[in-house]
Amino acid sequence: MRTLLKNAVLVTMNRKFDVMQGGMVLADGRIEALGAEDQLPPADREIDLQGHALLPGFIQSHVHCCQTLFRGAADDLSLLEWLRQRIWPLEAAHDPASLQASAELTVLELLSGGTTAILSMETVRHTEAVFETLARLPVRAVVGKCLMDGGAGVPSPLAEDARRALDEALALARAFPNRPGARLRACLAPRFALSCSEGLLRDVAAAAREHDLLVHSHCAEQLQEVHLVQQATGLRNLAFLDHVGLNGPRVRLAHVIYLDEAENELLACSGTHVLHCPSSNLKLGSGIAPIARYLQRGVPVSIGADGAPCNNSLDALREARLAALLQKPLFGPTALPARTALELITRAGAAALGLPDEIGSLEAGKCADLVEIDLNQAHVAPRGDVHARIVYEAERADIARVFFAGEVVFAGGQPTYCEAPALLERTQRERAALFARAGL
Repeated sequence: MRTLLKNAVLVTMNRKFDVMQGGMVLADGRIEALGAEDQLPPADREIDLQGHALLPGFIQSHVHCCQTLFRGAADDLSLLEWLRQRIWPLEAAHDPASLQASAELTVLELLSGGTTAILSMETVRHTEAVFETLARLPVRAVVGKCLMDGGAGVPSPLAEDARRALDEALALARAFPNRPGARLRACLAPRFALSCSEGLLRDVAAAAREHDLLVHSHCAEQLQEVHLVQQATGLRNLAFLDHVGLNGPRVRLAHVIYLDEAENELLACSGTHVLHCPSSNLKLGSGIAPIARYLQRGVPVSIGADGAPCNNSLDALREARLAALLQKPLFGPTALPARTALELITRAGAAALGLPDEIGSLEAGKCADLVEIDLNQAHVAPRGDVHARIVYEAERADIARVFFAGEVVFAGGQPTYCEAPALLERTQRERAALFARAGL
């Protein structure tokens, strides 16, 4: 069955950033054609978008599905206290049921804000429950079991034997391989240098090369972290990761705020992707990553909201706007234009997930994961540059519909794939049980 989405402003986010008035034909979960409506193939059904903007589904390259149940439970703390006092004890208390509820709540919130694809780091145990949950939900995801084999303040249930942990991660990679068209894929996810031995990190680097897997980790998020890594290894954070082989085109590093000039050179020459999390960096008091400088040096950058307990929202539009605004006091008002900010949650996000040919722009052959935004409201009037209107003016409430694989999954402020009240009630029960197990 072909579906025609007509009367739309197509914000393609292709390499030319084409914007056009017209329509789009969807078939078999993909974009078959787009452009002037009188030149499109016939369709079996039509949806009138009433002049709304149509974009590729947003992509967030750093989230933690397992943490969404912790929202509001770890406010106003710095990074290491946030981890040791709240996040690690709660992650250690997760069971399959609470992880399922957390993942369901994550996807509901993501879709309500137009996000249709994610790169996610989970906790140490029961990651298969997250995969099983996401498999029945309308989302694309690259997911990693968190790898940790020690570190100060790490609860014993989270500090696994390195060999066993990596074997489990590789088993997930075999179950969810990086094959064309796959909706769920596995990656390797060592948490960060302070909770992973050098041996584990070297083994991760070797396994990633051998099995052609992405590596998803954290780096240089906070000055205390950088100092502790240097104290333990003699090297700064990124330099140490480079030393153990975790720097290059298959590596994705969240935050990357504090680099010295030598590390900046390492980053610029490596092809490593930076995953920028502006709200999280502000809320934890970590700092502001020099994203405009990275982009000038050709570093691939994309955006993620991070986890719900350090944000406390998973809203892609909010992150794009904040990313653009934060660079301006540092590097000038043209440092990160609205169009670039929008690119960071679309095409650049697709590259971070290793899916540049599948998602991230409106082009024939790509997946029909789409966001429809109503720009006919007072707070986005009068009309001007559409990229700026979306980044600086549009809000989550302006999202009229979200499509996943060509089907409407969110419309009129409600999901179409689930009963939201029942899901929210279940997540509240699981949260109470989880906090009881954690003794919090």
